[in-house]
Amino acid sequence: MPSDAKILIVDDHEDTLYALESALAPLGYRLARATSGDEALKQVLRGQVGLLLLDVRMPGVSGLDVVRYMRRVEQTQHIPVLLLTGFGADQELTATAFALGVADLVMKPIDPWALRTKVRYLYDAHERHRALEQEVRALRALVKAPTEGEEPGPRPALPHPDARVPPQRDSPAATSATDRN
Repeated sequence: MPSDAKILIVDDHEDTLYALESALAPLGYRLARATSGDEALKQVLRGQVGLLLLDVRMPGVSGLDVVRYMRRVEQTQHIPVLLLTGFGADQELTATAFALGVADLVMKPIDPWALRTKVRYLYDAHERHRALEQEVRALRALVKAPTEGEEPGPRPALPHPDARVPPQRDSPAATSATDRN
């Protein structure tokens, strides 16, 4: 089931926000909305955003500006972004978006089934990434090197391989063992 991270939907048109929320509701994820790039940045910086659906062209701070800022901030640079545009395929926009690390550029009108599939994949991948980061932090804390002035304690030994397991037949150890007999 979804974690506490939410999907932030950003568009300056209320009807588009409603349509996107309706399309994503069957997934069961927590949804939040913003109607401007400034509002989106504030919510992203507060944390707990697992995926961002972001309109490209909005008054004030554009969707591309939001992504540019997010990619410069460590806490937000790995949040997946789906850019939404109603202005058709534009090579310059596409090149800029993918250079910024956007996961995909989706054309409006949006196919709800395709959107749910992309959102589920990206959100779940981001959650797995977050879980791995937490596990790495926990493991690093366990094997933390002693600080200055501390006596290094005994390090846990790696388990010794079981000597009772016979070598594989095609391995060099097995070949040399049979040559000796």
